[in-house]
Amino acid sequence: MIGKPGCHLCDVARDVVARVCEETGAAWEEKDINQDPELYRLYWEQIPVVLVDGRQHDFWRVDPQRLRSALTA
Repeated sequence: MIGKPGCHLCDVARDVVARVCEETGAAWEEKDINQDPELYRLYWEQIPVVLVDGRQHDFWRVDPQRLRSALTA
């Protein structure tokens, strides 16, 4: 997940991602968009952004069922 501190959508997305990853056994990590100029360039208007296997899966709002399906496919 790509997000930033103080972002309320990021807080919600973080909770969804953590819960779904715990259920599915998938590993996840969060990157701060403010710490990476390339991530900032690519995603600054879309955070939070969720990547699955390096590809953009969702942005702004994370659908738990859609994420679960992607992680178990």
